[in-house]
Amino acid sequence: MVTPTIDFSGLRITYDERVLEPRPWTADQSQWAAALMRTAPPGRVLELCCGAGHIGLLATAATPAQERRQLVAVDLNPAAAALTRTNAAAAGLSNWLEVRTGDMSAALEKGEVFSVIIADPPWVPTAQTSRFPDDPLLAIDGGGDGLTVARCCAQVAQRHLHREGTAVLQLGDRGQVEALDAAAYGLRVTEVRDGERGVLAGLRRLL
Repeated sequence: MVTPTIDFSGLRITYDERVLEPRPWTADQSQWAAALMRTAPPGRVLELCCGAGHIGLLATAATPAQERRQLVAVDLNPAAAALTRTNAAAAGLSNWLEVRTGDMSAALEKGEVFSVIIADPPWVPTAQTSRFPDDPLLAIDGGGDGLTVARCCAQVAQRHLHREGTAVLQLGDRGQVEALDAAAYGLRVTEVRDGERGVLAGLRRLL
């Protein structure tokens, strides 16, 4: 099996055909998360749908050591979990990382709280996935409207986000952010940032 390596804003990230190739623009999510880590309440960081682990690992690496948080990375795909561990070791970040494999809701214990949650879920509508034949279906298929997995992420945030914490969710466009209906999960959209591809939505608990 070929395992290419890519430079992801200074981190050497290994991946293969079982996970989505790291996209350079997703570093914007890492930088936002790193900024949040400097001011968020005490606590750990949660990354959902971690893939090769590049977004969470870059956020951790970009945070000064004295402000760094423990990162819990979750993915349904065992291959993604293994690659995340490999990439953490290559970056010297293994001591900051815990990887969990499985359904995101089942992977978390009742009562666990995270100060920052980051997620780059599959957000391509099922009918459009054929436009991306080189990408693994598990990593891009977001269901009929592209929001099936994103809704699961919102449910996790509803249960596990610190009352003063922030979640940063990557979606396809502003229309998906609106369609997600954050309020249905006790969340509010505080900011939307347009990226090279897709958008980033900042979410906090409803007051």
